[in-house]
Amino acid sequence: MRLKDKIAVVTGAGSGFGEGIAARFAAEGASVLVADINEAGADRVARDIARAGGTAEAFRVDVSQSDQVKALMDHAEDSFGGMDILVNNAGIAQRRGPMQDLTEQEFDHIYAVNVKSIYLTALHGLALLRRRPGGNFVNIASTAAISPRAGLTWYNGSKGAVWTLTKSMAAELAPEKIRVSAVNPVIGETGLTEAFMGGDTPELREKFTSTIPLGRMSTPRDIANAVLYLASDEADFITGVAMEVDGGRCI
Repeated sequence: MRLKDKIAVVTGAGSGFGEGIAARFAAEGASVLVADINEAGADRVARDIARAGGTAEAFRVDVSQSDQVKALMDHAEDSFGGMDILVNNAGIAQRRGPMQDLTEQEFDHIYAVNVKSIYLTALHGLALLRRRPGGNFVNIASTAAISPRAGLTWYNGSKGAVWTLTKSMAAELAPEKIRVSAVNPVIGETGLTEAFMGGDTPELREKFTSTIPLGRMSTPRDIANAVLYLASDEADFITGVAMEVDGGRCI
């Protein structure tokens, strides 16, 4: 098993990409803290992992709130004994439309969840990673960080920030042998799909998939496989990268 005896915290793990990552990690031997603002979703994912023979617990957290992120890290230590892998997957979409139509409240919320959360998990989680050898962060960015689509300007910027933060964190933490990497998914089959497309019709799906050379959207399994590699010891000489899991869209 590629993550045997590892302890992982996965945010936004109550559905979508996060659910896929949590399930894949558990299947590879990790103990997983399934963190999500949607408590019912986190509970369901943790139960499904347990039924499949894995080890997982659910934890409700709003990743934009410092006290709640600290409580998440405290729980990882109290319940599992620490943390080896932190996957910053929690994120929200921008409703598609002209940049000036987004309200200031919506803008603040996007950056609080997509960007500030990484600051908070580092602030409260680094101490745990420093106590165990080979710790690493994997941040879920987006192809929007490097090949932005019109109508999603502020979301694109938030994911660009995730990519820049990943590189800077990797440079700063490398002397401590803590790795930091990112994954850039293309649009996928998740609860955010409709928001990204501005609706959900066969015509809209064709419009988006036509820009992906391999001809389909990403799936949670696609993203989970990439995150698994970056989090595993197989990637112990890899840091500061952003792996595009995009069916060729960014070529």
